Amino acid sequence: MTNHPLQSPAWGKFRKAMGIDVVRLNDWQLTFHKIPYTPWTVGYFPKGPAPTKKMIDELLALGKQKNAIFIQLEPNIINKFQISNFKFQILRPSHHPLFTKYTFVLDLTKSEEELLSAMHPKTRYNIKVAQKHNVKIAEDNSPAAFKEYLRLTEETTSRQGFYAHNKNYHKTVWEIMHKEDIAHLFTASYESEVLSAWIVFVWGDTVYYPYGSSSRNHREVMAPTLLLWEIAKWAKQKGLKHFDLWGAMGPPSADGPDVNDPWYGFHRFKQGFNPRLVEFSGSFDLVVKPLLYSFYTLADTLRWKFLKLTH
Repeated sequence: MTNHPLQSPAWGKFRKAMGIDVVRLNDWQLTFHKIPYTPWTVGYFPKGPAPTKKMIDELLALGKQKNAIFIQLEPNIINKFQISNFKFQILRPSHHPLFTKYTFVLDLTKSEEELLSAMHPKTRYNIKVAQKHNVKIAEDNSPAAFKEYLRLTEETTSRQGFYAHNKNYHKTVWEIMHKEDIAHLFTASYESEVLSAWIVFVWGDTVYYPYGSSSRNHREVMAPTLLLWEIAKWAKQKGLKHFDLWGAMGPPSADGPDVNDPWYGFHRFKQGFNPRLVEFSGSFDLVVKPLLYSFYTLADTLRWKFLKLTH
């Protein structure tokens, strides 16, 4: 079994269903994305193993075959691999990383009492608040629950002001990953109103939290806090060992996290459960066409600046 759901055959099937070119090379799964109005592509290799010289050589050959400007690698390894280990000028820190370099991981081998006692007092208190208000947590994989998930996702992204996947993306990933028993949908309800809905992935000995949504209604009942806790307990009962919360802002600096960052609220929420902060090796671009890469990175930088100004 591959060590991450994004390397699973089901994920490859989902990407194909979205019209993406999916390639399996050895035990690796990559996607190639057409650059509109050009003959070129960009490759993406998420959550694979640490790069080796053999891998670099094979990926370069594949990149040339696919007319790729570069292939972005985001290995699923803790920060042991250093780019300085390579003498390849073609491998460099990514121009635009997609995955965060950090994530939070909750150790599910600990007892419920140990997990509760390690939490921030406010998080522990918020769990009790939700329980006192009789917030109901359920695994609900029904079409009705998924419809609520889509509604809340649209509300959440519009409120937070960040770019997100469209409805077709969510529908397709849910249909394929749930059919393969990887994706599970959980809801938190208060007085028959769904206040929060999350999709989690189960793969290997880990549960992952890639997609979540919530309402601004009845924030005082702390539904998302109880939702995370109940999913952790559910995963423990299934014998899973880790709860990967899918992203963090990184270690605290002298000034602390940027409170104006749109991800700050998520970071602080997850941090309250006292998970372990994990640092991955980072994101790297394997440059296949150096001159075109320079033009691409410049154009992409200007594009993102424009999008932020007009958003």
